[in-house]
Amino acid sequence: NMSTTDMNMRSRVIFYEDRNFQGRSYECSSDCADMSSYLSRCHSCRVERGCFVVYDRTNFMGNQYFLRRGEYADYMSMMGMNDCIRSCRMVPMYRGSYRMRIYERENFGGQMYELMDDCDSIMERFHMSSCMSCHVMDGHWLMYEQPHFRGRMMYMRPGEYRSFMNIGNMRFLSMRRIMESYY
Repeated sequence: NMSTTDMNMRSRVIFYEDRNFQGRSYECSSDCADMSSYLSRCHSCRVERGCFVVYDRTNFMGNQYFLRRGEYADYMSMMGMNDCIRSCRMVPMYRGSYRMRIYERENFGGQMYELMDDCDSIMERFHMSSCMSCHVMDGHWLMYEQPHFRGRMMYMRPGEYRSFMNIGNMRFLSMRRIMESYY
């Protein structure tokens, strides 16, 4: 049975400058804050193992996209990206339990609900009109701007997120766990 570190070391994505896996390539197994040191642009990729979150700005900023194992021959048109990938984060393999507290207002204010599973609409489930801060206790999550896991997305690692105002003034209406089956 492989340990978690063995699994993480095996995460691998190969980025290519051009569509259809053409042009120069760069292989990555961890976080990369600025792809431009390796590639002048990036228009396709192949996730060989693990999961990654890619960003259209450097330093893990801008729009985010979740990539599981597979081939992305032209993800710009597929995901409606208006720019190429500038940075990426490796999502560590995780097998434990999942727990997150979501709050109606910034700085953990207003109504609070605890989640241990996916929630496709906080409006329907909790009658909350928005989620403006959260505390991820366990697991890795994806949060979405619209119900049913649609719209802009944000990758959340364990930690406290006091305000979503500084990240494009987003509010989140659905969230799901990054499960082992995604790898």
